[in-house]
Amino acid sequence: MLLSTDLFYALRKDILEGKYPRGHKLTEQDICSGHNVSRTPVREAIRQLETEGLIETIPNRGAYVLGLAEQDAFDILELRKAYEVLAVKWAIERITDDEFDALEETFDFMEFYTEKNDVEKMAKINTSFHQIIYAASHNRMIQNLLSSYQQYFEYTKARQAIKENCLLQVLEEHREIFEAFRDRDVESGIKAMEKHMEKSIERCYQAFDRR
Repeated sequence: MLLSTDLFYALRKDILEGKYPRGHKLTEQDICSGHNVSRTPVREAIRQLETEGLIETIPNRGAYVLGLAEQDAFDILELRKAYEVLAVKWAIERITDDEFDALEETFDFMEFYTEKNDVEKMAKINTSFHQIIYAASHNRMIQNLLSSYQQYFEYTKARQAIKENCLLQVLEEHREIFEAFRDRDVESGIKAMEKHMEKSIERCYQAFDRR
């Protein structure tokens, strides 16, 4: 049986993937039967989804899916850019030897799978690379916030932003970030992350066919 937290992630995935489209009514009975859970975890999961802005509960009518609109995605990218820059600053200042070793190993994998032209592997390793930076910031609030932002895009069209024809560019952006960690150069790290996030936003615009 799913716990409320597991149910929340399962429902969020379904919403972000479009299984439950915007305007769809989520009923406790359907969720209970579909996920084999009692009403208590369903109510908690719905509350969490509403807190994240993915659903809206209307009194006397029920819970309706809002989902993640394109503009929401781009707004989140702009927010993520600001927090990624702060995370890289703190991470370069605070990273441990073990965390740096993990970052170096992850970057080595990025080089390997770029050479193999493996987009799916690169997307996953890209996520891991940033997760190490979040952890190395040693700030739980920014780690949780940025991890949530990443999860929003895990199941959306923006995931298509990493394509075969830009793997080398993505690798070089991460190389600049990694070298800033290697040199313990905060200023270079900030500039590298700003550049990477700006390019990521451009790629997402292209994925959504927006200019």
